[in-house]
This record gives sequence, C-alpha cells and structure tokens, in this order.
Amino acid sequence: MSEETKQPTGEEEAQEPATEETAAPVEETAEQTEKKTKKKKEKTYTLTREQMEAAELAAKQLESTKEQYVRLTAEYDNYRKRTAKEKDSIYQDAKIDTVKEFLAVYDNLERAVATEGDDDSPHKKGLELIFQQYKDILSKLGVTEIEALGQPFDPEKHNAVMHIDDENLGENVVSQVFQAGFMMGDKVVRFAIVQAAN
Repeated sequence: MSEETKQPTGEEEAQEPATEETAAPVEETAEQTEKKTKKKKEKTYTLTREQMEAAELAAKQLESTKEQYVRLTAEYDNYRKRTAKEKDSIYQDAKIDTVKEFLAVYDNLERAVATEGDDDSPHKKGLELIFQQYKDILSKLGVTEIEALGQPFDPEKHNAVMHIDDENLGENVVSQVFQAGFMMGDKVVRFAIVQAAN
C-alpha cells in the first residue's frame, strides 16, 4: 500500500490535537441538544374538527357568561343606588309631612308671644322660652323660615292673597306676611302667605 492511500485509524484521529474549528461544532451540538429537549418538554397536540368546534363553542359561552356577569353587576349597582335614593326621598317626605303638622303649634306660639302684655310677666317669658326652644328644634331638623318681608315676590316660595299699591315699595315686593313659610333643604314645607305690593 502506498502512503497516499493509507487511511488514518481511530487511534491516529484521537491523537490529533483539537483545533478551534473542530471544537466549535461540538458546542453547537450541545445547544441544539438543549433546544431539542425543550421542544420535547413542550407538547403539541393535534385536535380534530369536532374538538376545535367544541373549544370555539366553549370560548363563545365563556364570553357570553362574562357579558352577562358584567351586565348583572351594573344592574345591581344601579338598583342599589336607586333604592338608596328612594329610601332617602321617602324619609325626607315623611319628615316634611311630620313637620308640617307641627307648624300650627308654631303659629299659635308666635301669636301668643306677639300679644301685648307685661314683658316682665313670668307667663310671657315662659312663652318666649318655649317658642325659642321650638325654633331651635325646627332648626336642628333642617327647617328654615322663608324670608319674605321686603323680599321680591317668588311664586315658588310665597302665596299672595292680597295686593296693594304702595309708592314706597318696589314692584312685586312682599309688604306684609300673614303666615310664615318654611323650607327643609330645597323643598318647601309650607308656602309663606303674603301681601304683595304694586
């Protein structure tokens, strides 16, 4: 055999020193091996048409259920707010109706205090104290007297039962109050009965 046709044996290959070119492919194969093991860990599934249709149907049902849940939550929130507002309104109306019935007592106390008599008498002083206490109670309940005398006539707060011509007063000015009016918040409990000028 000639030297040219002589092929290296396994021992000779092992004796050759490893160069950079021969070492690089070994590193690439290690990376490739890692990728292959990762791919093996990630399982892939093949689905039939029936399974895909069932999955799509389940996704649609889930979306529909989510929409129903969101709608139901919004409806409940609106219901809660509406009932709270109605409850507050019912309470305010009941409070106004109750206060309205007690205003006759206010009128009588006001007339009794306004009567002429001895200002030093214990009877009159007692009435004044009771009347003041009654006003304080109304104030605590949020009831305020409507300002009327000398104010412009307001049909939403005043009830005019008389009309006079007076040059000293401006047009549509309240010249006299026959019965005090009251408000609770922005609601009129009782209109003020007044006399309007001009």
